[in-house]
Amino acid sequence: MLKEGLGEDTEFSGFHPWVNLIFFALAIGITMFSQSPWFLAVTTVAAWIYSVMLGGVKQLRFNIAVTAWSVLVFSLINMLFSHNGATVLFYISGNRVTLEALLYGASMSVMFAAMVIWFSCFNVIMTAEKLIYIFGKFAPVLGLTLSMIFRYIPLLKARFQEIRLGQECLGRNLDRQKSIIGKVRQFGKEISILISWSLESSIEGADSMEARGYGLRGRTSFHLYRFTTRDALFCLIIAVFAAGAVYGMINGKASTMFYPVYKMPPLDATAAFSMMSFAAMLLVPAAMDLYGEIRWKKSGSSGEVYVPYEETEPEI
Repeated sequence: MLKEGLGEDTEFSGFHPWVNLIFFALAIGITMFSQSPWFLAVTTVAAWIYSVMLGGVKQLRFNIAVTAWSVLVFSLINMLFSHNGATVLFYISGNRVTLEALLYGASMSVMFAAMVIWFSCFNVIMTAEKLIYIFGKFAPVLGLTLSMIFRYIPLLKARFQEIRLGQECLGRNLDRQKSIIGKVRQFGKEISILISWSLESSIEGADSMEARGYGLRGRTSFHLYRFTTRDALFCLIIAVFAAGAVYGMINGKASTMFYPVYKMPPLDATAAFSMMSFAAMLLVPAAMDLYGEIRWKKSGSSGEVYVPYEETEPEI
């Protein structure tokens, strides 16, 4: 499970699309307005746990890269261009570099990295069918656009790998090009093939959509989603935990004062309650997926083996 990840076939993914959307909207929305190191630590750890459960080891490498680059870029930019703060670390060309600016940039970078990781989880759980179902009735163009956006990047990567494999079979891979000009020319040829392929497939997709009656008034779409009692119970649990987190945010427990002097927010009873509620809300999908995986493995090791029906010829 840790190496390959669970993918989109998880317990939480089996819930109604609106349930999935509500959870990610709350998780990302609360993360956007959190500056407290306690809240940022909670959302970052929860995002890492769930993303690695879904994507496996490759997602772990992605998380490390996103977090490292975000901390480096945001901290460096804010430290060099913002000179507010009372604690001066050193001077660069007469400009102050303050500790408060560095801490503010680090806080914003952690928040940005957590949001990116949550969006990667969103991309796994919220498939194109779910987005079309949610936005198809009142905003069909938006639903189609979102589904195409989330599908486009992995589709281009798969096509580019296929193109590169075909070029390697013809002996035209980049490794055999000794000069830089040859490598650039070969890479440009592969990009040209990818663009031509994408444009051709887009024309075919447009013709197929027109032939299927896309955009006509009264056209309906088929779906198998039903809002059940389990979905309502999950929404109620998420709402209770989210209310605890929002209560702390209203009372200022998710904010931090950076200027003129950095002041660490106190971890009092209200802050601890709000932080624990936020952590419980974020870890509910991971706990459900882990429970579903354990239950699946137990059902496979219980000794019940499915024997398919085989037709036998009647005895004469």
